[in-house]
Amino acid sequence: MKRRRGFVQLAILHLLEEAPMHGYQIMKELEIRSSGHYTASAGTVYPALQELLEQELIKLEPSAEKKTYIIQEKGNNRLQEFETRNEGLFWSNWEARWIWQKSEEAIHLKEQIDLWESELRKAIKQTRTTPENSPRLISFMKEITERLKTDNY
Repeated sequence: MKRRRGFVQLAILHLLEEAPMHGYQIMKELEIRSSGHYTASAGTVYPALQELLEQELIKLEPSAEKKTYIIQEKGNNRLQEFETRNEGLFWSNWEARWIWQKSEEAIHLKEQIDLWESELRKAIKQTRTTPENSPRLISFMKEITERLKTDNY
């Protein structure tokens, strides 16, 4: 499961905890909860709903005109696990995430990540032809990983 869809699934579970909804309602509510910074698409929401159904976290209301989704006990349990780990701040995190993704800082960070990944791939490719350089690359990667863990960003 993609990380993004996992976050959307969690949002869907939060919505369904409040009330049963059909797909279009879910898409609109996700947009509202992000203050318009996220526009849910059918290509994201419906596969997420399908995965939630397969995991038995939600179910379909059988008698509804439209497919109405209802949270199951297993879905409520998943939410409680999340709330315990994240201090119950889901919707403020949801909105902040989408605002951040459109910020200038996030765009610049993404550009740097893309450049870094490209250079890393080149370095890995070079170590295939000069394997004696592998320890240097591994050491560099370990150093960067440790700095990311310990430096406050």
